[in-house]
Amino acid sequence: MENGGVEKQQGQEQGASYTYWVREATVDAAPLPLPKKLNPQDMLSNQSYPATLGSVWNRAGTWEEKNLNNWATHRIKELLKSVGFLDLSCGKVEIADVTKCVGDAFLVTVRNKKRVGYTYELTLKIEGEWLLREERKTVKGHIDIPEFSFGELDDLQMEVQLSEEKDFLQQDKLQIIQDLKLFLQPIREKLLQFEQELKDR
Repeated sequence: MENGGVEKQQGQEQGASYTYWVREATVDAAPLPLPKKLNPQDMLSNQSYPATLGSVWNRAGTWEEKNLNNWATHRIKELLKSVGFLDLSCGKVEIADVTKCVGDAFLVTVRNKKRVGYTYELTLKIEGEWLLREERKTVKGHIDIPEFSFGELDDLQMEVQLSEEKDFLQQDKLQIIQDLKLFLQPIREKLLQFEQELKDR
């Protein structure tokens, strides 16, 4: 009886061997699919498909994410440097350089709908001249703009630091910092322009 049970068990194992079909391809099995490179003729024959967003391979318009960091970083720097001189009550100042421009920008296609987004941090080097107590002084410093994201430019904040604070009286230093905060509006306008260009891509 034990032998009979063993034989039956072996028979069941043999009968259940179809679960290992991947390991044992039979003659009548379908051949494995092979990749096919698209040529220009294939592209022309597929023109009947409706227009979709995203890449050619993504005709269904499913999830696709495109990294736009290089373009975005270059464009933000370019726009901010174009602000030019800001005329203030006691002098004028400009953005000399964008010393820090760190973040991510992306374009996502989801269900054939385009969505864009970004998150960035900035440090701007500023240089200018102020007339303080009938003496013209060169002012250098930087403006830090902490993390800001798509659609949040109304809440944009900035922190101003002067490079040579010891050369100024406390009252003059506070006046210069207050004046430099007037940069907020032109910076915001340039970043709004960047957002619009990002949406139009």
